[in-house]
Amino acid sequence: MRRKLILTLTTRHGSRQIFLHQLLAYLLLTFVLLSGLSFFVSNWLLVKTHDDLNDLERDHQDLSEQYQLLLGTQQLYISELDELGSSLSDLSAERARLAEENQEIGATLSSLETRLGLVQAPKGVSMEQRLEMTRMAARQRLFLLHSIPNGVPVSAERINDSYGMRRHPVLKTRKMHNGMDFKADKGTPVYATADGVVEYAGYRKGSGFGNLVVLQHNFGFKTYYAHLQEVQVESGTFVHKGQQVALSGNSGRSTGAHLHYEVRFMYQPLNPEPFLQWGLDNFNALFTEVEEVPWESLSAMYPLNQAGTQ
Repeated sequence: MRRKLILTLTTRHGSRQIFLHQLLAYLLLTFVLLSGLSFFVSNWLLVKTHDDLNDLERDHQDLSEQYQLLLGTQQLYISELDELGSSLSDLSAERARLAEENQEIGATLSSLETRLGLVQAPKGVSMEQRLEMTRMAARQRLFLLHSIPNGVPVSAERINDSYGMRRHPVLKTRKMHNGMDFKADKGTPVYATADGVVEYAGYRKGSGFGNLVVLQHNFGFKTYYAHLQEVQVESGTFVHKGQQVALSGNSGRSTGAHLHYEVRFMYQPLNPEPFLQWGLDNFNALFTEVEEVPWESLSAMYPLNQAGTQ
């Protein structure tokens, strides 16, 4: 007898048996098993898909946050670039201003170098080096202008007598006039023509100078201020260039109010005229006009021996 599978179906109307062939029964069983397996696999895939979707959502949220952060960083970079651009513009304007100022400074420096009589600086010398050389030259020149007599000692209307041989107005004989006579009213201020120390201040008997001030300066120079009305300094005190030392007058062997002024080097009288004219604008003139002084040896003294363009 062939094997058969009997299925019994029970309803309210009764029971009914269905006879299935064994192969068909295997097919049906296989379908049921496959259906169950498909159900479980589908549910597993559904759960996995749901988990994957959750992971994707979290990834999306992270990417969104990173994107917002990136946008914020980009805005910050844009802001910084704008500030950098503004700073570069300001820097360019400042550079242009400095270039203009450097040009003005260069022109002023060139004018000062010309006034100081400096030789043209060689190529490759920086502005700072030129400034240092000019500063050194100015310091040296000012040192000499304060050390060696220069300029006029009194505000006078005119010069009555110059340096040289003349007929003495009192003695009526030809004598050497060792200085210059400035016509000046009594009581006119008399000023020191260089820094120094007062060697003599008072009435000089037998000299004809009357009231006299003798100032001793650097490098062996002396100046004499004679026929004074009043002496305003004392022997042994220091004086500076431009300091008032006396009042002009008519004391001693004199025919009228005036100031007798002398410049001496190592007791030797010199023509005061080059010293009266000497200044910053004609600084080198004195060293060629006054031949009685060995100027060459001055260069070995401080601060004249400091490096600098002369």
